[in-house]
Amino acid sequence: MAAAGYFPADYAEARRRFSTAAQAAGARLFTYDHPALGPQGDALATEVAWRGRPDAESVLVTISGTHGAEGFCGSGVQTGWFESGLAAGQHDDIAYMAVHAINPHGFAWLRRVTEDNVDLNRNFVDFTGPLPENPGYEELAEALCPPTWDDATIAATREVLAAYAEAHGTAGLQAAVTNGQYRHPDGIFFGGAAPTWSHRILKDILRRHLGQARRVAVIDYHTGLGPRGHGERICPALPGTPEIARVAEWYGDDFTCPALGTSSATEIRGFNVIGMAEALPRAELTAIALEYGTLPSEEVKLALRADNWLHLHGDTATAKGRAIKAQLREAFYQDADDWKEQVWDRAVETQRLALAGLGGS
Repeated sequence: MAAAGYFPADYAEARRRFSTAAQAAGARLFTYDHPALGPQGDALATEVAWRGRPDAESVLVTISGTHGAEGFCGSGVQTGWFESGLAAGQHDDIAYMAVHAINPHGFAWLRRVTEDNVDLNRNFVDFTGPLPENPGYEELAEALCPPTWDDATIAATREVLAAYAEAHGTAGLQAAVTNGQYRHPDGIFFGGAAPTWSHRILKDILRRHLGQARRVAVIDYHTGLGPRGHGERICPALPGTPEIARVAEWYGDDFTCPALGTSSATEIRGFNVIGMAEALPRAELTAIALEYGTLPSEEVKLALRADNWLHLHGDTATAKGRAIKAQLREAFYQDADDWKEQVWDRAVETQRLALAGLGGS
């Protein structure tokens, strides 16, 4: 099958094909049912496929759907890894664990956030203490999420954002908007007020299945940032740490680091690798996000803002609602063969390098 054929049209197809492919490849399947339902009243779940020895000390983990609407990409790679036979070619000493649709509600409903409007990759903070502040977001909150959504409003708010970028730089604007905020539950990039269902389930999955592991490589699949079709390997570790040294050893100079200023991403708060480290305190964890570009950054953020307005004030059954959903889908999933081929080739290369790194540890 051509690589483009691995990618699903929607969450229901993604779940069905993933589970079928995993079981056909000899993987064991574990299901974590979500309490809510999908748009057609269908059941939602995060599923985990494990292929390899249950006591394996080295494990490659892939994650899809951290940001729900981005799940098409990672799901296609995970299904393809099984359907293509690549999973069967792994060394016996290294297990493979695919965490499919960790945010199934966002995937099924075509939203980047969870069922409680939380950005899962901003949700791994200490909720028992003071939450991070983001004064830049406070300044821009009304412009980012206005109560109306039409051409005049979009133009007016674009001027506000442009003025902020003029005063603080493009990176300053990106940080204010995307780093995460904890005061506006109806806003974008909201980190939450407590751990979400997906947060808790991810930690549970890691503890339950990787308690024996000593070396864990994680590739978390994302879309919507950077040049179209390019897969940026983003390492969230701090400079000078063993984690970033391993990433450099495994991937050479073909990775970026927000803390070093080399990434298209800024240093975000509450990202999921924090939760991974908490769940696996005895494991040597080497984690990256593999981020694929789709549309220009301004168009992606505009789609997110439009979807936020639709969720709060609009109606998905209207022509305007359908247009916004199509806009969001395009921002996070390029339903084009050339884009899918680029995603697949980069993913295979990256997973093979991670396996080599695990084997050489």
